[in-house]
Amino acid sequence: MNDLIEHDGIVERIEGNHAFVRIEQHSACSACHAKAACTASDTAEKIIDALIPKDAQLNVGQRVTIFGQRSMGLRAVLLAFVIPFCMILATLLVLKLFTSNEALSGSIALGTLIPYFGIMALFKKKLASQFQFYVTTKN
Repeated sequence: MNDLIEHDGIVERIEGNHAFVRIEQHSACSACHAKAACTASDTAEKIIDALIPKDAQLNVGQRVTIFGQRSMGLRAVLLAFVIPFCMILATLLVLKLFTSNEALSGSIALGTLIPYFGIMALFKKKLASQFQFYVTTKN
């Protein structure tokens, strides 16, 4: 099993040892044979910041491939969705024992996300170093 995430793209700009690569991101159904009749298919362009290896020679407009570890995606889902969901659920269950006011319980449960994402923002640079893409030239 391939444990890399790969996307083809075009170099938009280069700053030091970072290349900003434009990729087209397709929804899962964009390859479907019935996509012309369906409104669910979509594509979006994204700019990805990727590290350039020391021996690579890149130019703006060049076609490249960016890659990263598949585990990055799983870790991102865990940090952005699973942990916050568990926090909300646990808070709701605990508050249910102490109060019957559902509006208050829901508000407090949602409020627990403020410090969580605040802490995530404080560790933004450390997280960014763990979620790094790399660029290689296309053959």
